[in-house]
Amino acid sequence: MMATRQTKTAGPAPEKGVFIRTYGCQMNVYDSERMADLLKPIGYRSVDAPEDADLVILNTCHIREKAAEKVYSELGRLKRMKSQRENDGEGMTIAVAGCVAQAEGAEISARAPVVDLVVGPQAYHRLPELLARQARERGEILDTDFAVEEKFDRLARRSADGPTAFVTIQEGCDKFCTFCVVPYTRGAEVSRPVSAIAGEARALAAQGVREITLLGQNVNAWAGDAPAGDPQGGRWGLGELCRFLAKIDGIDRIRFTTSHPRDMDDGLIAALGEEEKLMPYLHLPVQAGSDKILKAMNRGHTAEHYVKLIDRIRAARPDIAISGDFIVGFPGETTEDFNETLAVVEAVGYASAFSFKYSRRPGTPGAVMPKQVAENEKEARLAELQALLERQRSDFNAAQIGKVLPVLFEKAGRHEGQLIGRSPYLQSVHATAPKSMLGKIAPAKIRDVTPNALAGALISKDEDAA
Repeated sequence: MMATRQTKTAGPAPEKGVFIRTYGCQMNVYDSERMADLLKPIGYRSVDAPEDADLVILNTCHIREKAAEKVYSELGRLKRMKSQRENDGEGMTIAVAGCVAQAEGAEISARAPVVDLVVGPQAYHRLPELLARQARERGEILDTDFAVEEKFDRLARRSADGPTAFVTIQEGCDKFCTFCVVPYTRGAEVSRPVSAIAGEARALAAQGVREITLLGQNVNAWAGDAPAGDPQGGRWGLGELCRFLAKIDGIDRIRFTTSHPRDMDDGLIAALGEEEKLMPYLHLPVQAGSDKILKAMNRGHTAEHYVKLIDRIRAARPDIAISGDFIVGFPGETTEDFNETLAVVEAVGYASAFSFKYSRRPGTPGAVMPKQVAENEKEARLAELQALLERQRSDFNAAQIGKVLPVLFEKAGRHEGQLIGRSPYLQSVHATAPKSMLGKIAPAKIRDVTPNALAGALISKDEDAA
């Protein structure tokens, strides 16, 4: 049943409601948060349901076919909702943003005329202007132009919401994996300047943020000039940037995602081993374990290179947890190729991972490759892979029992007196703690493992952890 809205009365113009549904990666989560911030000054407040919204934004992902089709299914529901709103004398603006908007702008217009606004990933900073134009013209607006540097500057101005925050430092991809649409929807690799990144991090720290996650499609491809006055100077990579950000007062934890094996240089590996504020958690996708499939994917590395890279990283940071991405059923993948993927998983040992069936994305080389794998075979392989990955995840979590981990408490739990935080390994940890601990890092002894979290108990700093 549709939610009942209050009747508008005369007086000052009321705030408008905006509902943003986010699909896909952390970059999209970040972009959704920034869009909400941009809309606040022009009178939009975030609401929890589309029924209560004057503006609905679907921030889309184009990596997998199902993700794109979910958007069209949602637009069908919104069409009925919008019609009802219009019958009640109230308007609703519907916008599609993100990678589907970039890749399928014209198709969205044809398939879903209910959409008023189509906004590509590099046009979010123009949302207020586009909404104003849409209101004037009452016609569909399509804006998918690339303007990455301007977007960086405009979207950095926002308020913090809690002790953790995302900071985009890099966008785009030059790798052109044959299964991926990101180079076509996000453009070429662009790195944000050190001064802008550090300025945003300092502003967040001043608002109580304790942990920042540096974001990029290929975040470890980031490169930039050292800031003026730096004694070493020269050209920096992500390792040098992380060391620099670690000097900011108030920032106690630094993470970064998503990395590419081809961009894991010596400087970054050394920083992982030496900088205590860099969390011991690395998301480093391999996608497949067969060199034949890796070549077909245009990954630019072999399985042996990847496994040896993990060995080097663990030599520098023995306590590091590894996360990964996998695609099964890429065109031409045989049972032997798939078994080589399982062998890589066994060799590495993952704390967490994401795994998917290959799906054709229009416009990518993989979509027209011969020897497409049957759907039932992809499903069987995915089930076998996920069972192995889940065993590894469970083993890693169980290995934390009895350990004392520093936990950054972020929010209240479901139970009275319970807080939820994150371990250095990005695991959810719940513990009984006073609300005064929100936004603070405290040691917790891990007592148990639940299906989706660790159960911990606060200990004092001088308490015997035995």
